[in-house]
Amino acid sequence: MSVILVLVAFSVLLAGGFLAAFFWSVRNGQYDDTYSSAVRILFDDERPAQSSEQGSTPEKPDTDQSPKP
Repeated sequence: MSVILVLVAFSVLLAGGFLAAFFWSVRNGQYDDTYSSAVRILFDDERPAQSSEQGSTPEKPDTDQSPKP
């Protein structure tokens, strides 16, 4: 019977800790913006900056293993 009292006391203490952590996170603004993170995947990424050599393309390595005439 004493084990049940210890477990109940421990669970109440643990629940109080979770409640305190929840109130701390709300007070620090963790739940202010709940919309944009859900739709962020739908937005296009920004294009990377263009390199200084815009017209050149990198050459592909020669993968042909046949002998050249």
